[in-house]
Amino acid sequence: MAIALRGISLYDTLRPMGLSPAQVLQQLSAVNDPELRRDLVSLGMIRDLRVDGGDVRFTVRLTTPACPLRNQIERDCRAALGTLPGVRRVEIAFDADVSRDDRLAALGIRNLIVVASGKGGVGKTTCAVNLAVALAQRGARVGLLDADIYGPNVPLMLGLQDERPGVRQGRMQPLERYRLRVMSMGFLLRSDQPVIWRGPMLHKALEQLIMDTAWGELDYLFVDLPPGTGDVSLSLAQIAPISGAVIVTTPQDVALADVQKGIAAFRQMNVPVLGVIENMSYFVCDCCGKRHDLFSHGGGRRMAERLGVACLGEVPLHPVVREGGDAGAPVVAAQPDNPAAAAFVAIAGALAAAISVLNFNRRTPSFIPLADIPTT
Repeated sequence: MAIALRGISLYDTLRPMGLSPAQVLQQLSAVNDPELRRDLVSLGMIRDLRVDGGDVRFTVRLTTPACPLRNQIERDCRAALGTLPGVRRVEIAFDADVSRDDRLAALGIRNLIVVASGKGGVGKTTCAVNLAVALAQRGARVGLLDADIYGPNVPLMLGLQDERPGVRQGRMQPLERYRLRVMSMGFLLRSDQPVIWRGPMLHKALEQLIMDTAWGELDYLFVDLPPGTGDVSLSLAQIAPISGAVIVTTPQDVALADVQKGIAAFRQMNVPVLGVIENMSYFVCDCCGKRHDLFSHGGGRRMAERLGVACLGEVPLHPVVREGGDAGAPVVAAQPDNPAAAAFVAIAGALAAAISVLNFNRRTPSFIPLADIPTT
């Protein structure tokens, strides 16, 4: 039986002289994780290394299954081993162990991400739903909490508007759709029932939605906030540590002005801003292929740069996004080849990378600016 020792079996250490695991690790120590800016060996990302003659096999353990730079890491590993004499064939497998915000350990949640906007009508919930689905499709364990108490739209966008959660051992069981675990105030109220609550009632409702839901183990819990910076955002920050915030905007000046206020509010609450998403960024005509900047363009990126945060990406305006939201079929799942779906998938990867960097910096003060991580 082989005994594992720092990724190398005891059998490998007793092999005859020739190409050795130590030589392979020495070569791989020159390969850096592009986001964490440390080498793969010291980060413990090289696992299950085996050397058989000139054949080298190992696994790279990523910090998220949605790693946007996986192909670059594989190319760099192959390039590094290509210069090592005796290497004939390299087989690289990948798995993932999602990085953790240790402050959330008691909840069984690795990362809690809020999706916010300075004003309504910018597609915040659409972004939250599609980003959550994109990460779930890549193998992450993802939950989605609809914390827009006044206007819960997540049930409609996921086709769950007629469903109700069960209760087991005193805890609400989240509904499941598109590999997501979902909870919303919309499941508990009639569709025509308004919510007319003051701050303390909102706080209690939000606390129950988070604490009394049997989420299970989650890699990412997305929280779709109401527009603005009101009671729900403040209450959430008091109930559970927020790993980071994503701000959704559109290119118009009136929306961008509110982005600045939103970023300032989260910074005042000591919540890191992971980045800005410019939604409805542009429109490409299906007939002529010409691009139209209906609401201006690039304002979100310029605002992000000015405020020192990352621009996670730009999502084009496309009818299927609205149609999918109304039909309970998010574009990422229903039409994965659509340009808007591709944009959401890329942004989800950039977001996952930002979270990995943030958690790494919490443990190791390497001061990697979030605005410097690779984005779309």
